[in-house]
Amino acid sequence: MSILVIILINWTFGKNVNKKNTVDKPESQQSVSLKSTPQASPKPRATFDKAKSEQLTNTAKFLAGMNVDSNSSLSRFQNNNSWLLHRRFFDNAWSKLETEQLKKVRQWSQQELKQINYQSIFYPFSGPDFLYAYSFFPQSKEYVLVGLEPVGRVPDLASLSESDRDWKLQEVRGSLSAILQFSFFLTNEMKVDLQKQGVLPILYVFLARTENRILDVQQIGLDQNAKIQPFQKGMVSGVKMTFVPKGESQAHILYYFSTDLSDDGLKKRPEFNKFVSQLDKKVTYLKAASYLMYYENFYEIKKLILTQSHYVLQDDSGMPFKAFDHSKWNLKFYGNYTSPIGLFANRYQSDLRKIYLTNKSIKPLNFGVGYKFGVNDSNLMLAEAKNN
Repeated sequence: MSILVIILINWTFGKNVNKKNTVDKPESQQSVSLKSTPQASPKPRATFDKAKSEQLTNTAKFLAGMNVDSNSSLSRFQNNNSWLLHRRFFDNAWSKLETEQLKKVRQWSQQELKQINYQSIFYPFSGPDFLYAYSFFPQSKEYVLVGLEPVGRVPDLASLSESDRDWKLQEVRGSLSAILQFSFFLTNEMKVDLQKQGVLPILYVFLARTENRILDVQQIGLDQNAKIQPFQKGMVSGVKMTFVPKGESQAHILYYFSTDLSDDGLKKRPEFNKFVSQLDKKVTYLKAASYLMYYENFYEIKKLILTQSHYVLQDDSGMPFKAFDHSKWNLKFYGNYTSPIGLFANRYQSDLRKIYLTNKSIKPLNFGVGYKFGVNDSNLMLAEAKNN
């Protein structure tokens, strides 16, 4: 599928890049193309803008409190007190997050998800949480995140005044405080923090801190045929980010779409359903999803997930346990389920509690994830479609 992008480069964009900044490759491989969709035909060559890629990656590093390349226009600001404070914040917060959460998530994934053959991760109600999607599923060729928050933009940081640049760094820190502490974004805070700046600065930070090189960032939309196009007013708004993980030569795609996943919202956007349906070997991931799919007015997104996913990994805030027909799904449980947090107390599932009380084979979780983020106080369920 054309979302899979093979780019034979090394970390310094060295010997495989020719004078035109194109990447020579076999015809069976596919290109970095704005019009990449799950159905597009492969093309013989990949092209990218080397200077743009370096600028995007250095911008992401700067926002993430990481040292940029010495030849970057941003390097001269890294001795400023405001940026040094920014770096200390991220170094401290990320070190704690890595030790207590991310390292354990990756180890769990390597052990418990190793049997899954997947190409695409669909993460509805995600906001800009690329971090956990990538930690659980680092080998995915594409990630599709969806939220109500706007895409936003990242300005040319080097051209900003010192006060505006400092404010941008402060915005990023404020927007990330919840997920760095609790493993999820607080919905009400996202409405405020991300309404103006959008999700794009956060996605930059997560890509940088997970040691990915950004090749391209494009503002996109979905046309009525579910094809990726340059964004025009009236389209489903989104962004397409092409990146390469450290030590790899194969590029991956991150999509974020800003759209309403309620029944009324999806009725107005049938092209979004079609786009999701075209994704190859899908895993749906659900975390801190506000129990929205327990409500009747989120029936269509629930149906889309249950009919189109090969696997579903979720905490109890995703879909109710009873939504999974046991004749169609194999279910495996992890962690601990007692009750939801107080805000969602009316979403208690007695049938799920019974599973956790009676099934002695349930493995504990040594990390917290979702609303109950204490160690072994949270839960995960892995559902495998029997028709895989």
